[in-house]
Formats: sequence, structure tokens, C-alpha cells
Amino acid sequence: MRIFSGAIAAAFAVVSVAVMRPDAAAAQGTPQTLTKVVFSLDFIPLGRHAPWYAAIAEGFFKQEGLDVSIIPSQGGAQVIQNVVSGTANLGFMGVPEVAIARSTGAKLKMVSIIYQKQPIAVFSLQSGANVTAPKQLEGLTLASGSGSFTPKILQGFMVGKGLDPNKLHVTDIAPPARPGALITKKVPSIETFIMGRPGLEQAAEGVQEKLQTFIPANDGLRLYSNGIGVTEEYLSQHPQAVRGFVRAALKGWKFAFDHPEKAAQDELQFVPSLKPAVIGAELKIVRDLVVTPGTQQHGLGWFDPDQIKSNVDFVTKYIGVTGTPPAPADMYATGFLPNPPIKP
Repeated sequence: MRIFSGAIAAAFAVVSVAVMRPDAAAAQGTPQTLTKVVFSLDFIPLGRHAPWYAAIAEGFFKQEGLDVSIIPSQGGAQVIQNVVSGTANLGFMGVPEVAIARSTGAKLKMVSIIYQKQPIAVFSLQSGANVTAPKQLEGLTLASGSGSFTPKILQGFMVGKGLDPNKLHVTDIAPPARPGALITKKVPSIETFIMGRPGLEQAAEGVQEKLQTFIPANDGLRLYSNGIGVTEEYLSQHPQAVRGFVRAALKGWKFAFDHPEKAAQDELQFVPSLKPAVIGAELKIVRDLVVTPGTQQHGLGWFDPDQIKSNVDFVTKYIGVTGTPPAPADMYATGFLPNPPIKP
């Protein structure tokens, strides 16, 4: 998710659109033959990704006639590159990234949105900046990175709150160094994803400090994050595979929320280096990103076309695109969510 428009443009420019095609007999539903599908994560496998592995381990993909394998990536630009190049058939990609990619010519569409809320968080110490409200972003020094568009999102958020975005001061610190810089009070605040909160809380407690967390998505930032993206070519050629993948994946997400300990064990079959407690903690955090009034009413993976439009406008205005802004209706395809819906 953490990319900027130049990275998306460069990633798209160096790949050719060559979509991986499943076996023709599998596509026709030959008994005992599964359609092979490759799915790209947005990063290396972490606890937050347990639902995808649970969908494999619990047999949900197999029930749809799919043989799914999961590959890692190193961020939003690479997952898009994986899908556009055909290295993967589908990917866990962000709505802002897809808007930027489409502006460069990438023919991608979202068919489901998992993270209804942006996972961006501003962390500070209660004895220091103690950021709890949007107004405190004015005059704040925030550790971020030159490869992140999070500061631009925060500045757009500030404009929506009637604040001066130029009063947010950003200092460039690499992601691995940010926690230490915060704990040692070299910087008053850092930005990272909310999934990092448990580790930061533990680090703060180690120096007799308390962590403060500010989540813009809980204070009015209405910007979708990650969901299932696919090329238009693959979507048109293999609609049933995509439909089955989405249904099985959403079953995996529901299963992980209902049975987090079992989902952790499922993921450990594939990623044994993870710790069950860490997986459980991340699942608890991402549940707040996934389960909203909208998904409780309409089902997991649901999205509002009107919000897609507002998101494209936000990306164009505050993050920036390198080409022509995409038409909102080109950003998504309907008809691929399960009916009846899978509610959390």
C-alpha cells in the first residue's frame, strides 16, 4: 500500500500484460481438476494475512474448484506489478494505488474491498506530543518516508477538517528506524500502520512510557484501502474463477474472525516463522478495518460506488496521478461478490 505515483508508473512501465491462464479443462469444470490461481499479497506474509491461508487450509478455495497459491510482495507497487505482468492472477491491492495505476494505463479493477478503512495511524507518547485529535496535526513533526504517500493523505485529511496542511512537518526516517526514534524521543510522532501498535506499546512500556494512537479513519477519513484486484483481461476470460475466489476468500475472512486461534494454526502451516500470539493480535486489529456498519449490512468485501468516486477525487487532488485520472466506474466491477452475502 505504501507507494507513490512515480513508483506505480515505473512498475507498470517495465512489465507487459501477459495474463496467466488456467488449464482449459479446469476452466470447463472437469471432475477432479482444479483451476490454478496465483494470489499476490501486499507484503511478506504477516499475521494480518491469516484469512487467506485459512481459506486454503479450510478447503474453501478447493470447494470452488480452485488450487490457490500465495506469493509475497514488497508493497503496493509490486503487488500491482505482479498482477499486471501475470506473475499473479489476483492481488491484495489498495484503491488509491489502483487509481494511480489506471492513470498510467494499467487495466485493473477492484472486485471486492476488504479493508473498509485506511490502516494509517499516528503514534506518539502520552508524555510527549500525545496526539488524540486532528487539530494536533498542525505544528506536529511527523516521522515518515520519502517513499510513502501517507503524509499526503494526512494533509488531505487536514484540509477536510479545515486545518492548514502546510503546518504538518514531515521528517524522513526509514520505517525500521521510526519506532526507536519515537521511543527515544528523537521525534514526537511517527506514522505507520495500525497493525504495528502491539509492538510499539510493548516498546513504550519498556521505558515506562505509554503509547498514544490516533487513527484518522476513526475521525472522518473515508478512504478505502486494500481489496481484491484483477486485470480486465483475466476478469473477462475467467469470471467464474474470480467469482469463486472472492467467495472463498471472504469465507476465509469470516472464519478467521470467528475462529482466530484456528486461523493462526492454519497460517502457521504455510508460514511457521510467525508466532500465534502475534497473528491473533493482528487479526483483532484488522477486524476493525474490515467489519463496519456497511459490511455488517451488505456483507464482507462490499463497497459503495459513490465512495469509490470520492476516493478517486481525493487521490487526484492530494496524492496526484501521473496520467489522466481514471473514471470512477472504471475502477471496479460489480457482480463478483457472493449472493447471499457473507456477513461478519
